[in-house]
Amino acid sequence: MALRTEFTDLFDIEHPVVLAPMGGVAGGALAAAVSEAGGLGLIGGGGGDEQLLDQECALLTARTEKPWGIGLLSWAIDLATVRRTVQRRPHAILLSFGDPTPFAGVIRESGIPLLVQVTTTDEAARALEAGADVLIAQGAEAGGHGGGRATLPFVPAVVDLAAGTPVLAAGGIADGRGLAAALVLGAAGALIGTRFEATHESLLSAEEAKAIIDARGGDTERNRIVDIARESPWPAEYTARTLRNRFLDEWAGRETELAADPLARQRYRATAEQGDLDCAPIWAGENVDLIGSLESAADLVRRISTDAEQVLRRAAARCD
Repeated sequence: MALRTEFTDLFDIEHPVVLAPMGGVAGGALAAAVSEAGGLGLIGGGGGDEQLLDQECALLTARTEKPWGIGLLSWAIDLATVRRTVQRRPHAILLSFGDPTPFAGVIRESGIPLLVQVTTTDEAARALEAGADVLIAQGAEAGGHGGGRATLPFVPAVVDLAAGTPVLAAGGIADGRGLAAALVLGAAGALIGTRFEATHESLLSAEEAKAIIDARGGDTERNRIVDIARESPWPAEYTARTLRNRFLDEWAGRETELAADPLARQRYRATAEQGDLDCAPIWAGENVDLIGSLESAADLVRRISTDAEQVLRRAAARCD
């Protein structure tokens, strides 16, 4: 039983598995491996840094001729960024965290499918009005930045609202069981982030990947401390899920104090830039319990899809 969905048909890919475009993680090598294995690999483009995208897109296109895409942060880009991204001719552009409306027209005029990640039903409605071809319903279990809705009830709410527009589920999905659950909820596939951090092709260091493998879901938390300490302009409504560390424990509940202490923020940045994991953030979702080893991204894509097929077969057999 092949897992054919509206999403796999849209991109003519084999598996409904999509790499989340994580900044500092999803580079050209990882995105290429996911695409080459039959999923859809997305490069983490963030605010559209040209040097980064030149490097990672060149790496990707040297390794695969299959569909791939670029993810951008809506709050951090402008129209010029979007036009330059369109000129790279990706097969998909994903906009996350912010209003996609100012950029949707340029993307749609190019003929490139527009994917929009949403964290509330209001955001989903706005994305549909902007003409999104695919919605990604991201639950709060996800690593990195996100909103407050839990994946299980949020995904079907977005599916109902989308009324036929394909929806991907995101947040807490790490294996075939999660992909199968997403499909049962009405999604056309899954956008997966944290699980792909622990792969050979990820841009993470060996120490960061080991920390994810060793962690448990209870070791993660959502907070604004990291963004305050980094003096990052991330919108306040999107908190960040990371592994807990000494710095987060020290400043828990003291966000206002940290925001008023420039010396503490300066010390944080100096320490984090050295890669000290007692300070530097490791973006990770609640699904870290399900990550037990470092793997090849290609093997991971195929196994997640195959395991999902088996889960769905077993579930169907119980209904006979």
